[in-house]
Amino acid sequence: MTDADDLRRLTQELLAAHPPATTGRTDFLKARFDAGLAWVHYPVGLGGLGAPRALQAVVDAELEAAGAPDNDPRRIGIGLGMAAPTILAYGTEEQKRRFLRPLWVGEEVWCQLFSEPGAGSDLAALGTRAVRDGEDWVVDGQKVWTSSAHVARWAILIARTDPDAPKHRGITYFLCDMTDPGVEVRPLRQITGEAEFNEVFLTGVRIPDAHRLGEIGDGWKVAQTTLNNERVAIGGARIPREGGMIGPVSRTWRERPELRSHDLHQRLLDLWVDAEVARLTGERLRQQLVAGQPGPEGSAMKLAFARLNQEISGLEVELLGEEGLLYGDWTMRRPELVDFTGRDAGYRYLRSKGNSIEGGTSEVLLNIVAERVLGLPAEPRTDKDVAWKDLAR
Repeated sequence: MTDADDLRRLTQELLAAHPPATTGRTDFLKARFDAGLAWVHYPVGLGGLGAPRALQAVVDAELEAAGAPDNDPRRIGIGLGMAAPTILAYGTEEQKRRFLRPLWVGEEVWCQLFSEPGAGSDLAALGTRAVRDGEDWVVDGQKVWTSSAHVARWAILIARTDPDAPKHRGITYFLCDMTDPGVEVRPLRQITGEAEFNEVFLTGVRIPDAHRLGEIGDGWKVAQTTLNNERVAIGGARIPREGGMIGPVSRTWRERPELRSHDLHQRLLDLWVDAEVARLTGERLRQQLVAGQPGPEGSAMKLAFARLNQEISGLEVELLGEEGLLYGDWTMRRPELVDFTGRDAGYRYLRSKGNSIEGGTSEVLLNIVAERVLGLPAEPRTDKDVAWKDLAR
């Protein structure tokens, strides 16, 4: 059993063998992965030591104090938060060894090919087809709202392999090489003026069966692992007090007393308390993750995240008055990352509108919380046992 003292010793051995000041960033990260200090709760040989998840903080603190580089987790967040736990849960040993190391080091960026123009909120209604052809699957379809597709090497993809089965069955999960012929990425211009998202067209894309994750037809079950982790990653990220959206508006309130009013003061207090409750609830959720996998509670965190971002950014625009309407960068940029806090208040207000859509719409998440957390009766679903090919579209 690896304890905190063992991890401190192993971390110091890593630092002695690969001093951060004289070791290249990628070389250091590879050495860290090979030492089992990437994510200590993963198995030995896959970047971990089979240690309790809570002990990762011990390693991170030691490395931060030594000035060691991190793997830029925001840049590779989809790989870390969604692809990796799904590959760990359902991948073959060969898949785990092929994909997890370059994913964690950041050599290969990942994206998620789930949503479709005709199957956004109702993901199980997806129509992208994958047809078996020998040892390959030939995939045709369109995906949408795909973050990082323009910089990604790999994608997690779900496609319909059996149109005769009901919509939640007959789906299979694949790992798609974004550099393969037939993969076309087009920018989606958003209300912010940026093209952070993409639409992806798949035309005759051949995916080896060796890149199938899980059993044929089990894609919906595999995807639940991805979705549960995604919602925790979006809504349950670790932030300091007054981190996130509440930080800029709180600073503006303190530094610009001429903007204050009694009405806005009360609203700010209410939202500050809500943000702090959400932050502490996120800490509790991460503690629960130490003992197991994320569950539907992540949907509640993502719901709170979306509501708070939209209400706080709206308050900030009101507080700033005419200044809040200014928008300093209306360009067709192709950013790799979203930066909420380093931009204008107008940008935050516009970009937060997407928070109630991405990672599962708020309406769908409310159903998940009602049914799976609160145990309320499920909504009637007349299409659950109807073959997908017979559904109205």
